[in-house]
Amino acid sequence: MNTDVLVVGAGPTGLALGIDLARRGVDALVVEKADRLFPGSRGKGLQPRTMEVFDDLGVLDAIHAVGGTYPVGMIWQDGERVGEHRMFDPVEVTDDSPYNAPWMVPQWRTQEVLFNRLKELGGRVAFKREVVGLGQDADGVTVRFATGPDIRARYLVAADGGRSVVRRALGIGMTGETVDPNPMLVADVRIEGLDRDNWHVFPPRGEGAGYLAICPLAGTEDFQVVAQFPEGTRVDLSPDAIREVVAARSHLAPESVTEVRWASDFRPRAALADAFRSGRVFLAGDAAHVHSPAGGQGLNTSVQDAYNLGWKLGAVLRSGAPATLLDTYEEERRPVAAHMLGISTGVHRGEVRRGDATRQLGLGYRDSSLTEETRTAPPGLRAGDRAPDGKLAGVRLFDAFRGPHWTLVAVGVEAPDVPEPVRVVAGDEQPSYGKGLFLVRPDGYVGWAGEDTAQLAGYLGRGITR
Repeated sequence: MNTDVLVVGAGPTGLALGIDLARRGVDALVVEKADRLFPGSRGKGLQPRTMEVFDDLGVLDAIHAVGGTYPVGMIWQDGERVGEHRMFDPVEVTDDSPYNAPWMVPQWRTQEVLFNRLKELGGRVAFKREVVGLGQDADGVTVRFATGPDIRARYLVAADGGRSVVRRALGIGMTGETVDPNPMLVADVRIEGLDRDNWHVFPPRGEGAGYLAICPLAGTEDFQVVAQFPEGTRVDLSPDAIREVVAARSHLAPESVTEVRWASDFRPRAALADAFRSGRVFLAGDAAHVHSPAGGQGLNTSVQDAYNLGWKLGAVLRSGAPATLLDTYEEERRPVAAHMLGISTGVHRGEVRRGDATRQLGLGYRDSSLTEETRTAPPGLRAGDRAPDGKLAGVRLFDAFRGPHWTLVAVGVEAPDVPEPVRVVAGDEQPSYGKGLFLVRPDGYVGWAGEDTAQLAGYLGRGITR
């Protein structure tokens, strides 16, 4: 074997997985067909649940330093401001949910932060390594590249995007639909004569025309331009064409666009892979699910795929957990991806408001085979739910959870002896938890809940908490 885990794709999914594996001492290599990290802003919104993940992965301070809050939308008509538009429902910060709103960071900068963290942990990314084929057997996966030697790994994770070469090589199909037949332009540009205090929206001018939105990208001097075109249009990505679109749909002159730094086009669609695993190969991120960007769910769901899979690979490869633990990746993540696809499509079509559902704090795994709720109809927090933040006996719970370990939260009951890798936090009262014992997984979800220590010992005996 050349490595334990080969991760194909150095986007947010692959880099987040690389970080999680590196901090667990798993030998992993991330490969990327391009000669550098993705240069565009495409996925610019980080949801509160992803911010919690980044807190655990050790990159939250860096993410806060390079991003910012979303500006209020401003509607324009005939060169005049005609009204504000709130993109998100306001939410207050609470003890159990410290990150209450989306945080804007251009995708290229998110990747830069993750890449630096991966290198800090001793992780590796090999650029200019394009996958052209693979084969697997009972012991591992052999991957072939356009140039350079083959690589053999115990497991392979495909994080190589919606056109995943790995998924196609496996013969796994994707089932989905076109969310909107109208093609879209997205570009990162420099603009003069437009303030950075608002997300500027220019509604269509006349029948058959498309809208224009210009959003200042937090932490940069750039704006992201998004423009919709009639069905069947071939989108011209040249700088002059982008300048013409901006001028035709706003009060700005073509020369106001002083620089075009990156541009792409796409057709909004929603699709879900028919399977998230084939033998020793796993699909994650856009390789497994493709979203409309309207709901800001694609990158976030993808990072959380990596977060779910990372601790399971680490437990199997480094801690002697049963290999059947890896079966729960598809069991848990595919239903979540399907649910979030419905939400992102609903937001695109104006059927769903950006709010509680898009923040992703309510997602969980109550029906997972890893979840054991031993109480009868308990109020409030249950096994399978996200473990909230808060204080217990003066300890911040997210501080206790941070790292690649399990945590036992004991509220109002005596904490039993547990194996050494499991940390214990105990106290008399915690309103977000209620009374009981709560065994929190490395990815911040309650795996077991109850008060019977014998039943807890049975769960620990499954060997997945090592």
